Amino acid sequence: MTPTFGLIIIGDEIMSGKRQDKHMPKVIEFMNARGLSLSWTEYVGDSPERITATLQRAFESNDVVFCCGGIGATPDDHTRQCAAKALGLPLALHPEAKRLIQERIQDTAKEQGLAYEPERADNLHRLNMGTFPQGASIIPNPYNKIPGFSCSGPGSSAVHFVPGFPVMAWPMIESVLDTHYSAFFRQDAYMEKSVIVLGAMEATLTPLMEAIEDAHPGVKVFSLPSVDHPQWGRHIELGVKGQPADADAAYVALRQGLQAFSLEYGPELVR
Repeated sequence: MTPTFGLIIIGDEIMSGKRQDKHMPKVIEFMNARGLSLSWTEYVGDSPERITATLQRAFESNDVVFCCGGIGATPDDHTRQCAAKALGLPLALHPEAKRLIQERIQDTAKEQGLAYEPERADNLHRLNMGTFPQGASIIPNPYNKIPGFSCSGPGSSAVHFVPGFPVMAWPMIESVLDTHYSAFFRQDAYMEKSVIVLGAMEATLTPLMEAIEDAHPGVKVFSLPSVDHPQWGRHIELGVKGQPADADAAYVALRQGLQAFSLEYGPELVR
């Protein structure tokens, strides 16, 4: 079965409004391009207790989860430590991560015309970025070589940890999807069909919506009301979503059911 995908975004800067989250819409874009879907998202500030509790739920969920942010080595970066605590594992310096971080340090020194000093205190501190829960695997970082990491939980759960910087996180997320989950990619795996219903009340249409869902397992019926649309005014976008053949059949039944009401309609929409 196709995994359920989730997203965790960590950082006080998101919760305070100093930064606007860009990860969720981009991850949705990545999923849609591969015939997958994002099922849930959680936002968490830089509280070790809350991060640990959130990661514990993720590891117990049997879901595939991407976690963005907090994997650096400054005092406000807690994600690596919290992941280890959530799994009940010690942190350990990953040998490949160590090599990559040292390679990055050497590259930076060369760019700046400085000597490479791997034993200098600040360079030793940078190795903390390669301490992951014991047994973790690395996620290559094409931007600056400093890797993210992946951990498995009980059952089929997996959490993939990437930096908060989009320029690093996004290619790393795509790489994880393409490397580990390509067996679940599907073209034309999902479709939405809807119609604009003018001036209707959701409560009036709810029994029809429930009947369509009962008669068409695997299809979701949705209603998106609006009261001030510049073109259609007060209206409901009423539709179905699911695999194309199932959605087609459910949509035909929905339109037939709407004939019992005296309603006016706007355009039909297919996505």
